[in-house]
Order: sequence, then structure tokens, then C-alpha cells
Amino acid sequence: MDAESLLVKPDDEPVAPAEILLGQATASEMWPERGQCPAGDKCPFCSSQAILARDEHRVSLLKILRWYELASGKRWSFRDLFSLTSYLLAGHHPAVHAPTGTPHQSTPCQWAANLVELDQKAQSASKHTKQSLTAIFHLATSGYQHALFHRWNRNAATSLRRDLRDLGLEKELDVEEGRTLMGLVYFLSERKNHYLPATIAPLLEGLVDTLDPAFASPDSEVAVSGRTMIMLGDLDTRFSRSLAGGIEFIRKYQVLSPNELEVLKRLSAADSMLSLPIVRRKKPAAASRTQHILRDFACRLVRRSICTRTAAVADASILQAFQQVVEDSDKHQHLHEVARQVKELLNKGKEFEVSLTTTFGQPLPPEQRQATLVVHQSPVKMFPQSTPGRPHPPICYLKVGQGRSAQPLPLTYELFKAVKELDRGLSPASLPRTVVALLDTAKSRLSGPIVRDLDLLEDARIRVGADGTVVTRSLNGFNESKEESA
Repeated sequence: MDAESLLVKPDDEPVAPAEILLGQATASEMWPERGQCPAGDKCPFCSSQAILARDEHRVSLLKILRWYELASGKRWSFRDLFSLTSYLLAGHHPAVHAPTGTPHQSTPCQWAANLVELDQKAQSASKHTKQSLTAIFHLATSGYQHALFHRWNRNAATSLRRDLRDLGLEKELDVEEGRTLMGLVYFLSERKNHYLPATIAPLLEGLVDTLDPAFASPDSEVAVSGRTMIMLGDLDTRFSRSLAGGIEFIRKYQVLSPNELEVLKRLSAADSMLSLPIVRRKKPAAASRTQHILRDFACRLVRRSICTRTAAVADASILQAFQQVVEDSDKHQHLHEVARQVKELLNKGKEFEVSLTTTFGQPLPPEQRQATLVVHQSPVKMFPQSTPGRPHPPICYLKVGQGRSAQPLPLTYELFKAVKELDRGLSPASLPRTVVALLDTAKSRLSGPIVRDLDLLEDARIRVGADGTVVTRSLNGFNESKEESA
């Protein structure tokens, strides 16, 4: 079973193993009945179960996991999926101490109920702890969307604390706005340390780097109801102007949880307070920086909450196209454009150049000391793979070159993404280093057989130096001439 993805349906099965696992974990009979949870409607775990119990949201989560598998080249094992499902639906929180002093692990719902109680007591308490100030932030970010895309601006905590000190708000805990600001400082500070389960920390870090909805294109549309779509750019614009405007825009669609709405409401109050002249006149730049952090935090929170439900992640269209290339049985149509673009990257116009003065990894010598073998361009075609009776291949290959010099070139996600971005206008000079290294490796592997292939050398020529000197073969040996400039 390690040879195939757990997120793809086997040939003789109606559903994928991961779908069975997630369906069992979110089955209603495995969870408290409605109204029986000690945290009530503020339990983030019961809210996650209610969302993922719906087929369309569960399919979106599985799609995100599959896309990360394709983008990273790493398969989700059973151990990974079990750990991830437990983390998304039950959280990862430390043990609590009983009145007798012995530590014990509370249930996720009890943990959420304790945070709800801490948050309520903080509104009337004379002394405040970090736990009480951050309670509402932990409740709002314990939903599966924020557990999956967990990263916040790690450097914001230090800057935010310094600006609050300059504004004289660091110790203003007797008002709700001050408690909210300091709660955000403590919450962001906690994210500087290792807080993820060690079993899935590397996987989740890579997933955030690749798919975070916070970096999805503003031109993307996301469904907020069965009939309504919104542009992420419209959401960004409203939150960049004021939190109140952003909340008013998104609240009417009723897609946010009570905890998320409560956090947004408190952040909005703090945002409005920072706009008051009595606060801004002390340090206007500090007030503006603080507002920027609040609005960025709120917009990321909303983006992740609504986009994860519909798999509207960063580069979703490219990932969808790459999935079709990998999984479709008829790949010729999808690979035609990819092969054409890769051929243009490997060749220089209608020719393929082989350096005769360097080996792979060495820098080129000065132009006047270079010697380059020039042959006809190397074709790039689809590499046929024999799959009957075998697991589906996890990656496609292109066939580069012809005859004895032909080499397989793996079509990685990074190469596929680079090809798509070149079609959008990306300059070849801006290609990622990993793609450049892959193409350079393919050129080097082609170069060795080419210089020994007599058929290819028949019409080849050697370009020497910078003055246009060219050496070609003739009936009596070799001829030297000057190359005409283009």
C-alpha cells in the first residue's frame, strides 16, 4: 500500500482510504450530541466536526492534502494521516492539573470549556494572566482551518509590544481593547516556540509554505454560500481600510464561527480606538503599525476560514492542472504545451548547445576561451510508461533528446509551475533555482551521448571564442570560418 497514494481511489474501490478515515472520524455518533458539549457553541472541535461532516467541505480538505502530496513529492502515510486527523479534530493542548496536583489530560471539549470560562472571568477580573488574555485567540484558531494553516507573523509580537509601550497601552488591561491587544501579543509570542506535535510538524510547515490561503490570488473567487461567490480582493480591500468594514462585509454570509466573530469584534474595537486622536497624537506611526498588524491578522483569519472549506489555496489553478496531468489516463493533451515550453528552455532557438570546456557544475570560462558544440535542437516528447498491472505512477516523465542520447526528465510540480508562469509572462531569468538545476542536469545528461553520436555530429559545428570562429566537418577534415551574426 506504500506504493500508492492514500488520497486516490484504488481501481477496484469506490472511495480513497483517506476519505474513509476522515468520514469515520467526523461521524456524528462519535461526537457529543448537539447541546451536550460543555463548551456549547463555542467549542472549536465540535464546529470542525460539523463543517467536515458535510461532503463538500470534507472533499475540499482531502483535495488540499492531495495537492500538497503532489507539490512536495511526499506521500501521506497512514501514520501521518492518523496524526493529522487527530490534531485537526482534537487539537494539541498540554495536560492540566487536578486539585490534588496530579496532571491529567482533559478532553478537547473540556479544554475548550475551560478557555471559555477563563475568557469570561477576564472581563471582570482585577488581575489577568496570559492564559486568560489569550483564551479567545486559542478558541478561534483551534478550528481545523487554522490548525492546518497555523502560521502567523512571528516577528509581529516584538514590534507590537514595542508600539503598545510607546502608545502607553501595554498596561491598559482594565479596558477590553487593552486586553485584546496584549492577548494578541502573548498569542503571537507563543508561536515563536515549537508548538506543533513532533509527529506532523515538518509536514504542516511545508503545507503552509506551499498552500496557505493567506497568499491566494486576490483575483480568486471563493464560495461563501451555495449561491454566492466573493472575490478575495474585495475582502482584502475592506479589511485594509478598517476592521469594521471587513466584518460588516463578511458577517452577512454567516460563514464564520462564534469564536472567530468574537475575536474580530474585539480586534475591531481596538482598531477603532487606535484611530482616536487622543491615542494617535502620542505616536501616530506606532498606531498605524499596530492597526496594520491587527488588520493583517484579521484578514488572514477570515481568508483561511472560508478558503479552506472550498480548497481556494495559493496556486489552486496550477495544482488542479498538475493533478490532471498526473492522474488522467490520457496525458497527451495536457503534456503537449508542457513539452513545448520545456523544449524552448532546453534549446537555444533551433539549436542545442554543449559546452566542451566545462563539466557539470563548473562555471563557464571567459567568452574568448569558450568552445561550444552546436547541434540541431533536442526534441521533448511524452515518455510512455507501462502501467498495466502496476500501481499508478506518482509522477510523469518527459523524453528529452532522440536516439541513443534520449533521457527521461521528471515533470516535477516546480517545473510544471514554472512552465505555467512562463506562459503568464515570467522571464526565464527568474526561474527558481531548483528548476534551473533540473534543466542544467538534463542538459548535462544529454551532452555526454551527443558528443559521441556520429549521426548528430554530421551537421554539427563548434563555436570557438568570442570572435565568431566556427569549425565544421568537411569531406577532407575540418574547416574554419566566421559565423554570420544574426
